Amino acid sequence: MTISRRALPKASAASARTAVSGLEGHAREVKFTGAPLAKVTLEGVFEGYASLFNVVDLGRDEVLSGAFRECLVRKAPRMIKLLWQHDPMHPLGVWEEIAEDHRGLRVRGKLDLSVTKAREVHALMRSGAIDGLSIGFKTERSRQNKHSGVRMLEQLDLWEISVVTFPMLPGARISDIKRMPDGPSMTFEAETCVRLSKAMRRTAQRLSVPN
Repeated sequence: MTISRRALPKASAASARTAVSGLEGHAREVKFTGAPLAKVTLEGVFEGYASLFNVVDLGRDEVLSGAFRECLVRKAPRMIKLLWQHDPMHPLGVWEEIAEDHRGLRVRGKLDLSVTKAREVHALMRSGAIDGLSIGFKTERSRQNKHSGVRMLEQLDLWEISVVTFPMLPGARISDIKRMPDGPSMTFEAETCVRLSKAMRRTAQRLSVPN
């Protein structure tokens, strides 16, 4: 099965989508929804929230509590890929723990520091230059709020979680960095959102690889 490069929807500051040929209604989506990356140890272990519940993101989407529950029953953490910028050519390590709590999707990952890219990302995390997380998923069930227009995501099939430069949901980042001060939080000014939108479209195009 291959992923066709259909035209992407108009740029959104919070999500990009690619469609899998023959699976109409089950497009693969990328949502930059991080909460600051939190603890990054010298050994490459880090924690954070990959998605936050009941928060409307910049693309007018809201992930509801329990959206990942069924997926996490089917998939062990290591079955969900840990990537750099949603690029399947750049796996960084493994997820050791992925679980829902009252706030969102809490994750703990471990970078494989024998991999060059993972060492580079580790250094950037520890310097505070990178602190974003983002999910790649398929929407299995959603509904739209007729009054607000917000898409409410009720059930998601999680494929991967990436470390990214620009999380699209302010508040989804790696939570804290062990053995060094917390890195600076990223602001989301209007000009930054324009750059995010362009980066998002490039990332979505890179996802068009054989399945």
